[in-house]
Amino acid sequence: MTVIKITTDYITLGQFLKYINLASGGGDIKAILEREIVLVNDVLEHRRGRKLYPQYTVKINGQGDYMIVR
Repeated sequence: MTVIKITTDYITLGQFLKYINLASGGGDIKAILEREIVLVNDVLEHRRGRKLYPQYTVKINGQGDYMIVR
């Protein structure tokens, strides 16, 4: 599991996808969320504005596992 450290209270899913270099802009984010399986705390997610707080987990296509920490 990869740990992602944030300095704010939360990060949006769209910002997160940019941070891990999976997307470069809004169009990329939308396409990723439509075609990939993105789980936030083991729940399927399609909203790029979804807030990710410390201790949340994100899984992308069952391959990339990330944990948000502060």
